[in-house]
Amino acid sequence: MSLPTFFFDRVTCDIRQQMEGVLALTEQLQRQRLSPDAEACVSSVAEAAGGVSRLLEAAINLRTVTQEGLTLDPSPLRLRELVDEVHSRWQPAAEMSGVTLLVSYDGDPEACALGDRSRLLQVFGGFVGEAVASMRRGAVEASVRTVISSEGVRLEGRVRGARNPAWEAQDLEARVRDIDSRFGLEVAIGVVLARQIVEGLGGTMRTEGAGGASETVIFDILLPIASETPVAEPHIAERSAHILVVDDNATNRMVAQALCEMFDCTSESACDGAEAVEIARAGRFDLILMDIKMPIMDGVAATRAIREIPGVPGLVPIIALTANAEPEDAQAYLDAGMNGVVEKPMKPEHLLAALQAALSETPKTDAAAKAAAAA
Repeated sequence: MSLPTFFFDRVTCDIRQQMEGVLALTEQLQRQRLSPDAEACVSSVAEAAGGVSRLLEAAINLRTVTQEGLTLDPSPLRLRELVDEVHSRWQPAAEMSGVTLLVSYDGDPEACALGDRSRLLQVFGGFVGEAVASMRRGAVEASVRTVISSEGVRLEGRVRGARNPAWEAQDLEARVRDIDSRFGLEVAIGVVLARQIVEGLGGTMRTEGAGGASETVIFDILLPIASETPVAEPHIAERSAHILVVDDNATNRMVAQALCEMFDCTSESACDGAEAVEIARAGRFDLILMDIKMPIMDGVAATRAIREIPGVPGLVPIIALTANAEPEDAQAYLDAGMNGVVEKPMKPEHLLAALQAALSETPKTDAAAKAAAAA
């Protein structure tokens, strides 16, 4: 890793963490009884922090795709549900701009394909974002048409927005610069990222006039047919889990506890590994989220100490929270007695998956836990 790359990764990681902390704090404040002026201030802070987080995420995504190539995480997905998610994600932005977002689906409602949901949503996000930003009034239309054949599932997406005659004579770079100057960097990055993903998926893209001042972006992608039907995400547990959050950074603790609350879990916190070991002796936790780098006692040492506690408290699942999640690092944490690793800054879906995996291995009753400990 070159020195500039190291600093870029370090800085972006820190900014993401701080912005997540700001968002968690504003969410907590919004639950309090505040004066109208205070509510407006907190909402403005939340909106600004959300904008910075989205812009940073888009920049990181674009840099990764441009320099390292397109990475995919395909899974079975029902395309009708994908269209519903497009509407729910971008409807609020359209309403704020005074624009109506119309989303439609044409094809087999049960059509399933093997695709990367987040990447496909990024494609729609780039083009819908551009269309919403370019429209002063009226409607933005987004549609998906699917055709199933022996080759796979062909997905044709269309997004209709405002037409700018000046763009017809511009190459992509000039058009994106113009979008940046008119609508902001986040929209411009989204457009470039959407185009990069379509090309990376082997798809095609074109634009055509839709009459009057309208322009339609059309992209065509062929996806493999899913061999299995998508299943709904399971609930995290049959009952609320009680979680110990261990981190020396107060903001990080609050972010983790806010996510636990999002998943209907209760939580307590500890500031370092030594405190965590003492609290864990009580055996009242279903799971521990353990930071790695901490003063007094780090997460690895604390995990080893907890594993030495006799009986049920020493069996509690422990998940590492760390910015160092390379395979060799993750293996070291597992070797120390941890049950999983979640990379910082935490993404809710990653934390949820780790919690589900760890809690599914937890004995369901105290009697079962004691039997496992005795064994």
